[in-house]
Order: sequence, then structure tokens, then C-alpha cells
Amino acid sequence: MGGEGWLFLFAVLMAAVLLFTMVFFIIMFSDLECDYINPIDLCNKLNQFVLPEMIAHAFLTLCFLLSGQWLAFLLNAPLVGYNVNKIMSKNHMYDATEIFRTLSGHKKESFIKLGFYLVSFFYYLYRMILALISESD
Repeated sequence: MGGEGWLFLFAVLMAAVLLFTMVFFIIMFSDLECDYINPIDLCNKLNQFVLPEMIAHAFLTLCFLLSGQWLAFLLNAPLVGYNVNKIMSKNHMYDATEIFRTLSGHKKESFIKLGFYLVSFFYYLYRMILALISESD
């Protein structure tokens, strides 16, 4: 398997992890809405995943940039820019005192990221299969 095949295999695995992370976020937000979890526990659980999720996505985008996969890089760059903007404005962590006011926005962001990672997963899977087929010819 060539470099492109390995890269997209890694991307498929990474997209699956990011996909499950967003599902976890959405489940936790719905648990807060139904009063199954208190805001402090929610923020403590989710805040430990915020930066690793952003770093993993940025690393994957950097891998696309360094390997010359321009379309994959350009598809991922806006979300990386959005995440960098959130970090620079110090708005990336969840605050237990304001979580109920901002819950709808957080849920909307999580659903958008879930959709993005789902589309990305299938795109990476397609590109991995394409790389494997072209390599075997």
C-alpha cells in the first residue's frame, strides 16, 4: 500500500474517532436537557475532549497539506480556521455557569461537525479505495 493509501486509511480511522466524539457530545447535551446530568459534570466531561478533538482535526489537515492532497486540505481548512478562531478568542471551553444559555448553539455546532465528519468519513473511504485500486493496476 502506497503513501496515499496509508494517509487515507489514517484519515478514515481519524474521521471515525471524531465522528464518535461528536456523537458523545450530542448525547451529553441531550442528557443535560433531560436533567440526567448536572452542568458541572457535563462541562468537566466535555472539556477534556475539546482540545484533543481540535488538535486531531488540525493534525489530519496538516497531513493533507504536507502530502499534497489539496482537495482534502481545502475541505478541512475552514473548520480548522473556525477552531483556531475559537481558541484565540478563548471561547473553546464549556462554562457550567453559562451552559444553559448557550446550549442550543453548542448543539447546533455539534450537529454541524457531526455532519462534516460523516461526509469526510465517506470521502476519505472513497479516496482510500481509489488509491488501493490505482495501486494494484
